[in-house]
Amino acid sequence: MKLTRLLFAAASLLTALLPLSARAEEVPSEVRFAWAGGPRVWVLGKIDEAFDKAFGTKVKWIHFNSGADVLTLFAAREIDIARFGSSPAAAGIARKLAIEVIGTPEIIATSERLIARKGIDSLKGLEGKTVAYPANSTAQFAFEVAVKVAGADRAKIKGVALKPSEMVAAWKRKDIDAAYVWGPFSHQLESDGGKEIFATRDLQKDGVLVFNNLVVRKEFGEKHPELVAKFLRVVQDKVDQYKKDPEGAAQLIARHLDIPLETARDTLAGLQYPSIAEQLTPAFIGDKTSKPDSRITKSYKDTAEFLAQIGEVRKEEIPASYAPFINTDFLQRALAK
Repeated sequence: MKLTRLLFAAASLLTALLPLSARAEEVPSEVRFAWAGGPRVWVLGKIDEAFDKAFGTKVKWIHFNSGADVLTLFAAREIDIARFGSSPAAAGIARKLAIEVIGTPEIIATSERLIARKGIDSLKGLEGKTVAYPANSTAQFAFEVAVKVAGADRAKIKGVALKPSEMVAAWKRKDIDAAYVWGPFSHQLESDGGKEIFATRDLQKDGVLVFNNLVVRKEFGEKHPELVAKFLRVVQDKVDQYKKDPEGAAQLIARHLDIPLETARDTLAGLQYPSIAEQLTPAFIGDKTSKPDSRITKSYKDTAEFLAQIGEVRKEEIPASYAPFINTDFLQRALAK
């Protein structure tokens, strides 16, 4: 009996001394994703439950309307992982939310666009008009930067923060003259007489990169590193599935979300998809060594400084570098698998 107790004690001590990565990870009862409900490639993993299967537990999909909602959900500890825009993520980190960037699988090109009424043909043409955008979103950020780059007088443009669904109603009431938003809402405005006058991709020629990022609640990531790596692996699998058969993927997503196929097709094609390996290069996030000088790290800082200029964050809140808030360990784990 004494020998048995000694062996048990030795085993317990050995387990305690093992690094976290060497121990079996506890599987949570559910993993909570924040998603905007629109056509994105990771929705393929909702359709076939690939995330649930990879985790060995249930995934709860929690809907949000804008990046501001995601920050509130993270602050309330009501979500574990979210896919949302770089602009609100930069703001959340500046406001000391306990979150980490774990990936940037979507570079925004034409999936977010500025739709205006007939007769408005340029950003300068918005002077004297009313423009809607989702609060604290990549669309708002792109709009503000675009106006500045175009040399339009921002003081002469009335900006209105609305949820995407509210924009469609405001457009029909003729309360707004233009809206910067993503699909399927941009498509609804176009079908009601609107036309595209600017797309987020147009900012790339001026060195501005706008993207969607994957963000984890820091406590969750520390407790479940293997699960987070599996999440990134499934996301990459779904990107690969889309690239192999864009039309088939668009059909699946359109049917699942009950939206027109053209809307799903155009929105999915309006994003650029760097692979996990590409994300780990300085052209995107970089690895542990290169991330302090990577394009993504610089983009977060530039975004935060612009947000400070328009009053979305306080300048003194902005970190000296965003590199410490980008955790590349999860991407490295996912790539190794």
